[in-house]
Amino acid sequence: MIAVTATAARSFDVSSLDLDALNAEFAAHGDATLMIRWLVETIPVDRLIVASAMTSDTVLVDVAARVAPGIEVLFLDTGYHFGETLATVDAVERKYPIKLVVAPAPPIGDARYETDPDGCCHERKVVPLEQGLAGRLGWISGVRRSDSEVRANTPFVQIDTRGLVKLNPLAAWTDADLATYAAIHEVPLNPLLDQGYPSIGCWPCTRKPADGEHARAGRWSAHAKTECGLHL
Repeated sequence: MIAVTATAARSFDVSSLDLDALNAEFAAHGDATLMIRWLVETIPVDRLIVASAMTSDTVLVDVAARVAPGIEVLFLDTGYHFGETLATVDAVERKYPIKLVVAPAPPIGDARYETDPDGCCHERKVVPLEQGLAGRLGWISGVRRSDSEVRANTPFVQIDTRGLVKLNPLAAWTDADLATYAAIHEVPLNPLLDQGYPSIGCWPCTRKPADGEHARAGRWSAHAKTECGLHL
């Protein structure tokens, strides 16, 4: 396993990472636990954060909390979440030894999502994420290659546009992998998943996909939009 010493972690330099070697190693074993363990051995845990939308990616919270109890978990409260999503936030906070960080929602009421969904996502997701990542050296996301064509080539580890280490330990997981892990470890999943919502965002911009549609077809379906901008 590629690792560094505690001294190296204190003087962490992102340019020292061999991303090709790391991604090859992670692809060889595919173990999300080992990937997160590598990250917390490389970067001080107080300079890391897990980003969760509290959907099926609560599995990521489970894995991270087992490796690094007390790790911070960021949830972006857009002001337009389904009640089921907010209930999942509460369930996750009760179950796991994490420090939940909730980015508060801007005031609602302008229905900007109807005419300017990109601007709405930027205000309610992208800007709060930037604030949540301030002062960090790395973050952990639940992005998976099977989510969409845009995400099909997601690496296990990368340097994002901010210069932060971004770890995607579930990149190669399938829906079946998530379901199996969640069942074994009794992970609290968003109940909307069982109600026909395979991809869950804000309620004004999320619908159930029709039979035969891709899982993310129900997101921003009234617009030529497939991503909120968090992972671009």
